[in-house]
Formats: sequence, C-alpha cells, structure tokens
Amino acid sequence: MVRSIQIHQVDAFTRTPFTGNPAGVVLNADGLDEAQMLAIARELNNADTAFIFSADGPDHDLRARFFTPRTEAGFVGHATVAAHYVLSRRRGATERLRQKSKAGIVDIEVRGTGDERRIAVRQKSPLMGRMLNDRERLAVLDALALATDDLDDRCPLRIVGAGSSRLMVGVQGPEQLKQLKPDPSRLNTLSAQLGAAGYFVFTLAPQAAGCLTESRMFCPALGISEDPVSGNAHGLLGAYLARLGLLAQTGERTSFCGIQGHYLQRPGRVTVELEMHDGEIDAVWIIGQAVSIFETVISI
Repeated sequence: MVRSIQIHQVDAFTRTPFTGNPAGVVLNADGLDEAQMLAIARELNNADTAFIFSADGPDHDLRARFFTPRTEAGFVGHATVAAHYVLSRRRGATERLRQKSKAGIVDIEVRGTGDERRIAVRQKSPLMGRMLNDRERLAVLDALALATDDLDDRCPLRIVGAGSSRLMVGVQGPEQLKQLKPDPSRLNTLSAQLGAAGYFVFTLAPQAAGCLTESRMFCPALGISEDPVSGNAHGLLGAYLARLGLLAQTGERTSFCGIQGHYLQRPGRVTVELEMHDGEIDAVWIIGQAVSIFETVISI
C-alpha cells in the first residue's frame, strides 16, 4: 500500500535560512521500518533526520528516532529542536512535552510564540569522564594541528558524557579555532582508543558580543567531518565549565550562549541553562530557534 509521508527541512539554532544546522523531520512516521527510515535519511542527506512516532506508553507524549545517512543515533539535539519547531507551528500554544528516544526521555518546552519562539530540551546532568594523560593529550593536539601553547590552561582535556561523549578541548581564542587542521583518519582512530565519539574545540574568548564561547566540533567516527552547530555538545560544555567554576552562578539557574558554525558558513547560536541545587547540576537545558526551509510530501 502506498502512503504519503510528510517531509520537512529545517535549519536549527538559527533564524536565518541556510545557516545553523540542517535537519530532516518526518512527522507521521508510524509504520515505517528501519530500512525505509534509513533510505529517507540517505535521500535527504542531512547529518541527521528525526522521525516522530506516536507514544507507546503513559510516561511520554511522543517518540523520536534519529537516523544519519549511515545508521541510527540514540539522540540528536539539533534534530529534536527542528522537530519540535515543526510541531509547535501546528499546535500553536506554548506547552511542555515528554519525548522518548533510544537514549531515554527528555522534556521539551516551547518558549514564546510566533517566529521568535525557542525550543528548549531538558536533559539529565551528563557524566564527567576522565581527563587525558600527557601521551593522549599530545596525540590529540597533533591530530588537530594544535600546540600546547594554543590551549587554555584553565580547561584540561576531558571526556564528558556517556554514549554520545565528546572530548572538551579549550583553546586560547578564535585564531586557534581558525587554524585548526583536523586529520579525520587520526581522530577516528583516537576516538576508538580514548572512548570519545567527537572533539569539541572551544574558546572562552568568542568573536560575538553577549556570548561566552565559540566552538568547532569534529566527529569523523560518526561520519561527520565537522558539525555546524551542536546542541548536545554545548550542553556537555556547560556542565564541564560549571565543574571548573568558569560559569557565573546566579541562584538555581545559570546560563550562557555559545556560537558555532562560522567556519562552515553556517553560523548558529545555542543557549544553555543549568539547573543547580546546592552547587550540583540537576539538569541541562539546550535552547535554540529554528527556521523552515521547505516541506513536501513523498509516497512510499
């Protein structure tokens, strides 16, 4: 039986078309099998496509599955923002939803209305992994074409997160970001050795007013040579900076803004909020805007 599938192309973490991080969104995905979802993701050829399903239990409101052109991912931040931007255009009212995926359940809030509304995704506080030893640190620096003097002394190289983990690499400034020459093959090999799926290189001296960080991210082990704007990695960065005492804490919530994507001509902006209690992180919010590029219907 031939059925119609709604396809949306959305740029996340931006309000300017053709910037930010592009994602495919398939709303009425119930009944699609994995082969069909993978085929659609390959055809759209975005880094990630979100497929939205009806809930299958009382503890959530909807389900999401995420596919790259090669495989399935447990959770994708920018594709979640893209999907709920599309859904919010249909529902209209500000609301809070619970989204289930292979990585667990996250809370979603639609903040504001109209074109300026923002999608906020609440995740559990990420695990702090290990810091690299000197041999590992030098290997990573060599693979990124960085020198020891390029690093920010306040920010030790440390793995953050579980499953979708990233190595945090703090550098002195935008010049160090610009000069990066990552070796994808070597980074891929190091990912297997270190247990880090990607490398989030950031500076606390960004080129944009009102932002705390500027960054670049490389995930060759996931088939992504460079990711334009990563919401998930910004959430990991927020927890990392809070542990180091590099975030100004104001009561039970603290927040900052990060920019990414300028070196791919796809600039975007992510806001991170940390829920704090007695100095500990209870949860991390990843917040961003989005813009629709096109929508269509295909038959499958």
